[in-house]
Amino acid sequence: QAQLVESGGGLVQPGGSLRLSCTASGRTFSSVPMGWFRQAPGKERDFVAVISWSGSTTYYAESVKGRFTISNDNAKNTVYLQMNNLKPEDTAVYYCAADPDGSWTKWDDYHYWGQGTQVTVSS
Repeated sequence: QAQLVESGGGLVQPGGSLRLSCTASGRTFSSVPMGWFRQAPGKERDFVAVISWSGSTTYYAESVKGRFTISNDNAKNTVYLQMNNLKPEDTAVYYCAADPDGSWTKWDDYHYWGQGTQVTVSS
């Protein structure tokens, strides 16, 4: 059974950094994009970033451009989200997702999801 497991969340002060990891098991997600979404309390799940399997194509939400970087290591079946200059508005549960049908930025197009990891940005 395919499984995505996130790690790396936590509490960080504004301006700080975190790196999230998402490791796939149960199957290889080769040749499919993998993305990150986030959901704050009372809000919808929003697109954050996505990367093609080759790593040659990436897309970011406007709100995180220049601060977040998505990358992957296919040998480890892992995708990363490096988050720098974090702001309180980045506080959310961050989810890893894989294998979208059509749009790479719509959460309901994705077939596989992790359980989420909490990121809290607060002083």
